[in-house]
Amino acid sequence: MGERGSFVLIGLTHRIERQFAELQSRHGRKKSPFCLCEGVRCCGELLNSPAASSVTLAVISEKLRCGFEFPESCDVVQVSDDKLQKLSGTVTSQGILLLLRRPSVRPEDFPAPADPFIIAVDQLGDPGNFGTILRTARAAGLREFWFTAGSADAYAPKVIRSSLAAQFSMQLREFADLDELRQFAERCNYKNFFLTDPHCGESCFECEALFDRSVVVIGSEAHGIESSAAGSRVTIPMPGNFESLNAAQAATIVLFEHVRRLTAGGKK
Repeated sequence: MGERGSFVLIGLTHRIERQFAELQSRHGRKKSPFCLCEGVRCCGELLNSPAASSVTLAVISEKLRCGFEFPESCDVVQVSDDKLQKLSGTVTSQGILLLLRRPSVRPEDFPAPADPFIIAVDQLGDPGNFGTILRTARAAGLREFWFTAGSADAYAPKVIRSSLAAQFSMQLREFADLDELRQFAERCNYKNFFLTDPHCGESCFECEALFDRSVVVIGSEAHGIESSAAGSRVTIPMPGNFESLNAAQAATIVLFEHVRRLTAGGKK
């Protein structure tokens, strides 16, 4: 055991290696109460978020020169780049891995939502798109993100990398389906329910109620939103008459239409 900076180093144990190995597979992640954050930028975001107190272990490269402040309850292990590479889930490790207790996604486990509107995704299974929408929602000033079962694992390493660890500064709520999501929204006084559609509906640039105590749902690229789902359809006009945008692109346009209206004083 040795000291470095303001934290105490401990040795790498077989138990720690098993914990990291377990998180490399989907099955292992489902069983584990932990999740993994890696890379200087993602770990920096996490350590500056409300979830920092949940970090239990940091594994850092001997060559890491970035200064991090770790929670008092966090053990720190220093290893060679080769060993870090074996523990990491990426092709090239980025100098630091953080292990933390997996945050809840139960809708009732958080305070009531306070965002002016909610962005939600329905069965969005692609982790890259899922994470990008999370990151964009955070950049647009939202603190809530809702999704239905069948979506990507919100705390899988690829989602965390794609989101730049945005989920650790947000309240993520998972629902069984859109009906359950809608019922929760109504209880929280979100009165408008919009479903994005690539082919029909009111333009998102013209819909006055789009961000007025509303939920805006983005569907998966593979399946879209069920045609039987109840809600007002909104669309993103495409003069090029193309089939569709991908989910992350569509969400970005909607989210920053909200930002545009805010900066324009509420004008369409």
